[in-house]
Amino acid sequence: MSEGRSVGTAALQVSGLRVSLGAREVLHGVDLAFAAGRWTGVVGPNGAGKSTLLKACAGLLACEGEVRLLGRPLRELAGRERARTLAWLAQGGAGQGGADDLTAYDVVLLGRLPHQDWLAAPSARDHQAAEEALRQTQAWDWRGRTLGSLSGGERQRVLLARLLAVQAPVMLMDEPLANLDAPHQSDWLALVRGLVAQGRTVVSVLHELTFALQADDLVLIDAGRVRHAGLAQEAAAHRALEDVFQQRISIRRVEAQWVALPR
Repeated sequence: MSEGRSVGTAALQVSGLRVSLGAREVLHGVDLAFAAGRWTGVVGPNGAGKSTLLKACAGLLACEGEVRLLGRPLRELAGRERARTLAWLAQGGAGQGGADDLTAYDVVLLGRLPHQDWLAAPSARDHQAAEEALRQTQAWDWRGRTLGSLSGGERQRVLLARLLAVQAPVMLMDEPLANLDAPHQSDWLALVRGLVAQGRTVVSVLHELTFALQADDLVLIDAGRVRHAGLAQEAAAHRALEDVFQQRISIRRVEAQWVALPR
């Protein structure tokens, strides 16, 4: 993953990406390549354009420039092919209000729609994928409850399971740790590492800088521009983080792990 760095095969690439929301330009000509089979953490101050970047990569926002998914222009992919190839987890479960009356199991089963023929019933493989995803996120026990009856953390785990059920090679997650308690945040970290070990590509917007520092690669966005892109373990990435957050944090190594501490 890089801006100007050789990364091998790019799972997702943006060139000259510009996005405007109303009269305000939010992203200003972003060039990035996210390497296949790696986890990239996207971080930056509030309002920097992180979520906008992910939405543009998912094809959810009109933009100038080009987005390429597994080497192909995103705009040329049919909807079903795109949905099978790229899975999306929205910030705070946005866009799921109409699903509140569905059971958790049925919500996760929606992740299998790109694999089904029009009006076809879910196959045994679809049901297996839904069950595996719910068990991966430890949400199987409330599969019969409606989404609207779940707590914020429970809901987040069901929506994460829906993303997993797609079984897409590229996964975009916008603030996936929202509403999760500390143990389930750790579970998410283990889950992402397992996905990458399987060859999946994960790109996640994170406010939890210590978790982002555990990623393979780090993209730092500030005021709609890339301030740094490279290995998360590099000293240059740590200096850039401290600079963007106005020296109000300090990156330190604690028990063989990089953490972000308040100054």
